[in-house]
Amino acid sequence: MIELVIEQRRRNLGGSFEVGRVLPFAKRRMVGPFIFFDDIGPIDIPRGVDRSADVRPHPHIGLSTVTYLFAGEIMHRDSLAYEQAIRPQEVNWMTAGRGITHSERLERARALGDRIHGIQAWVALPSEVEETEPSFSHHSGSDLPQWTEGGVIGHLIAGSAYGLTAGAQTHSPLFYAHLDLAPGASAEIPGGHSERAVYIASGALVVDGRRFDAGQMLVVDGSASRVTATEQSTVMLLGGEPVGQRYIYWNFVSSSQERLAQAAADWKAGRMKLPDADNAEFIPLPDEPAPPAPPMS
Repeated sequence: MIELVIEQRRRNLGGSFEVGRVLPFAKRRMVGPFIFFDDIGPIDIPRGVDRSADVRPHPHIGLSTVTYLFAGEIMHRDSLAYEQAIRPQEVNWMTAGRGITHSERLERARALGDRIHGIQAWVALPSEVEETEPSFSHHSGSDLPQWTEGGVIGHLIAGSAYGLTAGAQTHSPLFYAHLDLAPGASAEIPGGHSERAVYIASGALVVDGRRFDAGQMLVVDGSASRVTATEQSTVMLLGGEPVGQRYIYWNFVSSSQERLAQAAADWKAGRMKLPDADNAEFIPLPDEPAPPAPPMS
């Protein structure tokens, strides 16, 4: 059964670069540990595009960012000195923990022109590792197990599903998969987790006898088991176990409002290190106030 349908909401990140915001949603803040889900593009970037289309250095705490592309290339640089281009069917997995900063630049597009389409998700960290040391890893090839069956080409991005396990280190039970389905092809929604969702990146699906289109996320219960494509479709399947209540402010996630306020103060005061290879500019703290620290009990 479908519990909720979430429509993406278009957001401009600067210049002409748009994303489709899916999570968080007013009626559904998280699916398992997934607390943020943006559909990047699809957008054609002209050669020579202005640097305002880039995502300048900015901070994170308390989460892992998971960047996955269907098309194009984005250059990542972070405060741990990692510099890594991400391309289709690859994963940049960055665990912020107690704090990290990074940038995402459209350097290939600026030089040659490009078409960008992908997903960036945030996975909230369990309370016991929210303040872990930050880390970064890049995954491709055998780290993202692939299978083909009955008109379905699948890639497991993270976690365990379909009898496979992906290479990225996760901190709580979850699954995250990319499926390309030919018209009429059908695929199972992995079970074994208390919260699950289907996101249609392109094309259209039938689930529980109803048709759904690109830009929609379907939050499903345990009885929903399969999706069927009515046309060539690209689908993301995700889910896992809840990690408990999380607060979110700007790029920060935490189980503590006080910790969010501290992270905002640290960024505003310049106490978070910028990437060595990209430290000439940064995104300032938003004008809206940070969440107040909860009252002392």
